[in-house]
Amino acid sequence: MKRISLDDMSVEELVDRFASICIAQDQALLYSNIAKFNRHFDQMRETDRQLKSRPGDQRRALLSLYDHENAQVRLQAARVTLAVEPEKARKLIEEIANGRKFPQAGDAGMTIVNLDRGVFKPS
Repeated sequence: MKRISLDDMSVEELVDRFASICIAQDQALLYSNIAKFNRHFDQMRETDRQLKSRPGDQRRALLSLYDHENAQVRLQAARVTLAVEPEKARKLIEEIANGRKFPQAGDAGMTIVNLDRGVFKPS
């Protein structure tokens, strides 16, 4: 299988890729397939880095995923955009934590705790 060149993808294609990867993460979580989740996490980080490297830091394009139907997509988009839209991102993470849809609610809650303690510093 040919490796996808992220350099050749448009911002819109990268956003779509990010969402697809997060949906695959959600499925991996559902079936407790941690190895698969970790592979998808690495792919998500590559996509995040590609958006960040684009002129003007194009991670803001992920704000379009804040209304996505999938909680994993919303959570990961919010985490990635904490550095560029901290208030909006934190509000969404808090909403997910308070929504009690697990496992994302627990993950979101820990993100807030780690932000408040200074353990997690968005960059």
